[in-house]
Amino acid sequence: MKLFPRIVFYGTPDFAVASLDALVEAGFQVAGVVTAPDKAAGRGQALSQSAVKRYALAHQLPLYQPERLKSPEFLLELTTLKPDIQVVVAFRMLPKEIWSIAPLGTFNLHASLLPQYRGAAPINRAIMEGETETGVTTFFINESIDTGAILMQETSSIASDENAGELHDRLMHIGAELVVKTVHGIVSGSISPKPQALFGVKASQIKMAPKIHKSDTLIDWDRDTKTVYNQIRGLNPYPGVYTLIKLKDKSPLDIKIGSARMASDASQKQFLPGEVITDGKRFLKIATSDGFIEIMTLQPASKKMMKIIDFLNGWGTLFV
Repeated sequence: MKLFPRIVFYGTPDFAVASLDALVEAGFQVAGVVTAPDKAAGRGQALSQSAVKRYALAHQLPLYQPERLKSPEFLLELTTLKPDIQVVVAFRMLPKEIWSIAPLGTFNLHASLLPQYRGAAPINRAIMEGETETGVTTFFINESIDTGAILMQETSSIASDENAGELHDRLMHIGAELVVKTVHGIVSGSISPKPQALFGVKASQIKMAPKIHKSDTLIDWDRDTKTVYNQIRGLNPYPGVYTLIKLKDKSPLDIKIGSARMASDASQKQFLPGEVITDGKRFLKIATSDGFIEIMTLQPASKKMMKIIDFLNGWGTLFV
């Protein structure tokens, strides 16, 4: 086998940049970088480049942005690159015509311990489900999403107050190191791919990680405190969680919750789920089915995210 394989890398967001950079820093030959086409963004609808594209341009790496992955033109370009290994991190599903082209295989980095949390939002879903452990997995791509034979895994704990953004950044770097180790393992022949069916998890026990929908971002205060808290940190900072809170005159105020913490005391029984408890100056709590969520930062509609003391400085009199 080649000691210095030709690699084609597929990725789009910042999460993928760390792995691409790790491969470059490790001295591997990145023969091509494939990323999403530029998209219009913002009020001016100016074209926005992906994080991977910006990195590739800055490091003068051959860049490809096919509109259609199965287009004859792109397939010809890819064949010309003659990749030995292909690495996929945070990219769309590849057709067989592409993932089967590399003789040493095409592998993906996934931000969970497969076979658990297959899908588009493993980081968010793991926190929302109250998991205390997660990790990253590299696996060979096949016809189905996130089901290929596992190459390597790295486990990491989830802190009880860690949010999705913080876990994302940690797994991004842990995953980058695992990508390099996986390439070395494939080249040396030291890795034995293991089918996911051999990991002892029954199909009925597999937890999925579907993409986040708007319904996931709305808080149901009838649920218990821990469930609501996990929802808040699992969707922080993006896309965030939303709720309507009632002012003194009973009118609703739409807010996005940034950070919060759990609270409980005997007085909870006096309040209905969703009821606001505040002194109008320093704190604001919302009752759940068995306790309170104390809001630390929030964002009223059309305003910026702010600390609770600053929010109450302007809005506090509307509550008391």
